[in-house]
Amino acid sequence: MRAKELAAFIKERDLIRLRKEDGVKRPWTTDPILHKFRFCNIRREDDRVTRWLRNNWYFHFAGDPDIWFAAVVARLLNFPYSLDAIRNEVLPFNPKVFAKLLHARKALGLKNFNAAYIVSTNGVAMDKVDYLVERVLTPLWHDRKMLRPKPHVTLEIYHALLMHYDGLGSFIAAQVIGDLKYISGPLRDTDDWNAFAASGPGSKRGLNRVLGRAPDTPWREMDWRMVLEELADKASIKKFKLHNQDLQNCLCEFDKYERARLGEGTPKQIYKENESCW
Repeated sequence: MRAKELAAFIKERDLIRLRKEDGVKRPWTTDPILHKFRFCNIRREDDRVTRWLRNNWYFHFAGDPDIWFAAVVARLLNFPYSLDAIRNEVLPFNPKVFAKLLHARKALGLKNFNAAYIVSTNGVAMDKVDYLVERVLTPLWHDRKMLRPKPHVTLEIYHALLMHYDGLGSFIAAQVIGDLKYISGPLRDTDDWNAFAASGPGSKRGLNRVLGRAPDTPWREMDWRMVLEELADKASIKKFKLHNQDLQNCLCEFDKYERARLGEGTPKQIYKENESCW
């Protein structure tokens, strides 16, 4: 198992964050790949959009039993500028004005969605905003009383509950969980707070690389989670005190790093030091 190599990647990526936050001038690393390309932080809570949501979005809905719905909206758009535009139409949900505001932004040539997360209409021939409002958000809002997190519901159970709805596949549902576990009372003290994680294509490839297997070797979800837990318990990884959702993300970023290192492809985004957009 290449746990020590993964640990070295995690350590250097976090040192880049610390050097940057300490005001050190670039370059923050001698690693040419980490210097050139954009990589997520090892802890999701340190990422730029997550910080914005914590400081500018969730406090707006603090104490509302439907803050979970605000989390769904946040991660479907995942773009601070469009979220700012529709903030007052979320709780309570006002679908007509919500859609109108996003369509107005689009007409002005402005983005509504962050390209980091792929949100589609799942083969339905309709505008993405209309699809989200009509097929995803309206059914969720209709069932809001049932979907409010309740005591003794685990993250895994709540993740599965969200996935019953159109537009909330495993990845997006897990991103919603990643926010709610910090802000929703019933989900901040679950038995699986540290253990819960849901795989994605990148983290599956990343775990294969750590195991020395071909990157595209298939996984059963239960097997992937079991091996992830074993990896989390390795001394070289355990010292970072990551919950398994963060470790899952690190595996995705490690796969991205390894693809660049081995000449199998290059990351999509080059790091731009003075970039002003999200």
